[in-house]
Amino acid sequence: MSMGSSEDENSMDESVAVPEVPSSSLPELTLGTGAPGESAPVDPNYQPTIRGKIDRFGVAMGTGRRKTAVARVRIKEGSGAFLINGRQMEEFLRIQRDRESVTAPLKVVGKLGQVDISVRVDGGGTTGQTGAIILGIARALQGMNETWHHSLANAGLLTRDDRMVERKKYGKRKARRSYQFSKR
Repeated sequence: MSMGSSEDENSMDESVAVPEVPSSSLPELTLGTGAPGESAPVDPNYQPTIRGKIDRFGVAMGTGRRKTAVARVRIKEGSGAFLINGRQMEEFLRIQRDRESVTAPLKVVGKLGQVDISVRVDGGGTTGQTGAIILGIARALQGMNETWHHSLANAGLLTRDDRMVERKKYGKRKARRSYQFSKR
């Protein structure tokens, strides 16, 4: 290819005029059904399921689960103490990301540093335990004040992550991994 042919291509590109279309005349892109900007109809009689409970001493309780981890959370008004299995949060959760995600429900409702939290967690690994603690705190906060339900739900903190480890199958090495095939 010579240089002349690339110049011819450039001149052909310039000769093809692309008309300018104002953005207001372009159709708006929508996903799914319904008109753009249309939200789902809101039922005025909708009552959310409140999974948190308040005991007779005024302590909010919530249970969170993730993978095989289970966290039982107790929240009461206080100075901001955060104990997990009898240890400080910074001592129990070594990763900064886990510490920030555990305090996310408190930041959403504006109670960070205003409540004492006690957590008993067992099973699973660190990531599963962190997810269980987040759900447990969110459910306990929901039990404290039902008006916080929508802000916690919109932040995605009241949804249980139901992904579990796939079980091992008969004749396989793991859930899907087969034994190595030997041709000879």
